[in-house]
Amino acid sequence: MNNEDNTIRLAKRVADMVPCSRREAENYIEGAYVLVDGEIVEEPGARVAPGQHVTLSPDATLLDIAPVTILLNKPAGADPLSCLLPEARSKDAQRVRFLKRHVRNLTSCLALDKQASGLFVFTQDFRIARKLVDEGASVEQELIVDVEGEIADNGLTLLNQGAGKVSWQNEHRLRFAVKPPKPALVAKLCADVGLKATAIKRQRIGRISMSGLQPGEWRYLQGYERF
Repeated sequence: MNNEDNTIRLAKRVADMVPCSRREAENYIEGAYVLVDGEIVEEPGARVAPGQHVTLSPDATLLDIAPVTILLNKPAGADPLSCLLPEARSKDAQRVRFLKRHVRNLTSCLALDKQASGLFVFTQDFRIARKLVDEGASVEQELIVDVEGEIADNGLTLLNQGAGKVSWQNEHRLRFAVKPPKPALVAKLCADVGLKATAIKRQRIGRISMSGLQPGEWRYLQGYERF
């Protein structure tokens, strides 16, 4: 029989040990500053036994954990949230320490169809959510669309009238710079001029591009970056 009578919540143990308030203890734990038997534990509700060794990192701070915004290069067919693994973080963007708290309470911004790929944004920052969700129709996005088929004689003109700025990148690839673009609509617009969209990739949202992220990689938006 599993008896938890001798165990207590980690937050209570830390609050008694430091000492500090229970909320401050939770902040230490969620900030990845608390170790149990030498391993970082980030869940305030984790239970610990009297014999377990609990320590507070020497660099522990009670500064607020700032909300993060995550940029992901979503592979075609992938579930975006399932891509946010610590090991999938770009090696070129390690300025912010990864916390489990960073992948909770995320707002997904400007959805992509499952079969589309490219830049996908998650955020905990209400200011960015407001810009990309509430005001998303005013934010230009760049889509790269692979096509096959023969375009109608006035096809490019029609695309520019219906979708914003559209140009050829090569004989099998179109660039759409539009607001607000919907990948399903882009596919329909292509079909209307005799083309079949075989792949759709979002390269840019506002002023933020994928910046070298490989498919499946993600990074944090930096403080100086603006959509």
